[in-house]
Amino acid sequence: MALLLLFGMTLYAQQVEKLPAKSAPADPPPQLQFFAYFYNQGVMNNIYASNDFLNGQTVGRLFGGNTSVTGKSESIYFEQRLLPFFIYQPRIFDGRALLRASFEIDWTWGDRSYGIGGNTGGAFSADQVNLQTQNVELELIPWPGFTVNLGLQRLYDTPYNPYRTFFSTMGYTGYRLAFWGSDAVGISLRHDRDFSRYKLGYYQLYENSIQKSDDVSLWEFMYERDWTPTWRQGLSFWAVHDRGNGIGGVSILGQGLNSLLNDYNGTFRFPLGNTPARPYKADIFWAGSFWNRNPEFTLGRWMVSGFALHNFGKVRVKAPSGEDVDVRETDIAGYAANLRAGFKYGQTAEDIVTVDLIYTTGDEDTLRDDRYSGVITGNTWGSPGAIFVSHGAYLLLPHGNVVNRFIAAVNDISNLGLGLLGGTVNLHKDLLPHKLSIKAGGAMARSQFAPAKG
Repeated sequence: MALLLLFGMTLYAQQVEKLPAKSAPADPPPQLQFFAYFYNQGVMNNIYASNDFLNGQTVGRLFGGNTSVTGKSESIYFEQRLLPFFIYQPRIFDGRALLRASFEIDWTWGDRSYGIGGNTGGAFSADQVNLQTQNVELELIPWPGFTVNLGLQRLYDTPYNPYRTFFSTMGYTGYRLAFWGSDAVGISLRHDRDFSRYKLGYYQLYENSIQKSDDVSLWEFMYERDWTPTWRQGLSFWAVHDRGNGIGGVSILGQGLNSLLNDYNGTFRFPLGNTPARPYKADIFWAGSFWNRNPEFTLGRWMVSGFALHNFGKVRVKAPSGEDVDVRETDIAGYAANLRAGFKYGQTAEDIVTVDLIYTTGDEDTLRDDRYSGVITGNTWGSPGAIFVSHGAYLLLPHGNVVNRFIAAVNDISNLGLGLLGGTVNLHKDLLPHKLSIKAGGAMARSQFAPAKG
């Protein structure tokens, strides 16, 4: 009887008629996807560009070459931005290739109409040709974990893929876009593993004449490893091969070490005395390390992050006739460091208090000793070429809640080559969790050396 009972239990243990019905496979993602970011704000301050030609878009240092000033009159205006993204992923490539294109449409309410140019087109009747290209790039995924990006793409000083990472993450990790934060044409290779990742890249910043050796090129390498579930540390290296001699660049401002763009952006302008007959040749390098623990308060209450970097290189210019030397040489040797720490006292990642410190070395004698002791960022070649915006300040240092007017007293961490020691303290509170938050804080900084003209 025991054997028969056991057999019977085995025979009827699984009832086929009660199994769940087989679900239909999910629909594949569409081949063409569209996303858009729309931003609208009202602004009231006492900052404006004194040159009417720069009222449409003003970027750079307050009181710098962008003619921005402060006054008793109030600037009151509304502005808006639309960032459309198109992603095309043909099914024939089985998810191994996709094409991205992103654009930018900005204007101030009531500025201009019936014209051509970016950052304007909001006046009565509109009909302005206003479409700026950000990215047009191809992403290839030859093997799992490997990504190749080819074309006009994001150039950020972060080890993460900028198309698959939140902007806030990139603002709090790596070098926080303080050295490179713009768009550039080139090719980059990424390999994302379980506990490490690296990136290799080559970018053609400026081609200029295709038959001449007058290019500006950038090479990059970044590596990051997860040492613990919360602690990550990385290494980086960049190299710029600058033979452009200031040719090309941003409108009439040019680009490079001795261009007007430096006065505009608040970076150091090298008094090289270069001319078309005596061009400068620069080889500039950046080597550093970065680290973070819980940078976005997702794995605990305490946070710390930072970086340390050495900027070095050499600039050569053929000396004028009659001098004892054939070539003038200028050495570059600067340092930068950042430390950010915070505590989450409440429920969300916006119930926090943070302290953010920044330090860069400076140069006092304007190359009289044939040595530059400050740092160089992407703002020497583009506007903007670096966007250090995640510190919490709103006027002392640049912030990202802008459309057409990206202005700060210290627009670049080099601070005109004079160096910088400063920081911010901020207290955040989520009034409605994940919906409405407020912030109170302060910022303070001083230059390592006083400007020559006060």
